Amino acid sequence: MESTFTITRWDDTTWDEAEPKLGRVLVEKTYTGVLEGTSTAELTTCQPSEGQAGYVGTERFTGTLDGRTGSFVMQHGGVVSAAGARSFGHVVPGSGTGGLAGLGGEVRLAHELITLDVVFEDVRGG
Repeated sequence: MESTFTITRWDDTTWDEAEPKLGRVLVEKTYTGVLEGTSTAELTTCQPSEGQAGYVGTERFTGTLDGRTGSFVMQHGGVVSAAGARSFGHVVPGSGTGGLAGLGGEVRLAHELITLDVVFEDVRGG
């Protein structure tokens, strides 16, 4: 599944001035497509030079996924180098609420596009 997103807020600060600098970014997004809603994320970043960077982040999404309403938390990250970009991400197990309870799987974010490979686990127990 894929959806697009628009970044609606990007507030960055430096928390370690040594080279390479380390930063923290508060990000808000609006998602459209199979994923409809908003999110807030905090990222930690490192950009040693132009064309090289890395980040890790935790993001809470609230809205609907394929018609189910609720929220869930993603943890994701990526690196960029001369060899290209690599990213990773997962839905935090047990973080889903409402109709998104039991959601699990992988997420990949790249240039205002999120790709989800997710499933709903049986959360009824027993």
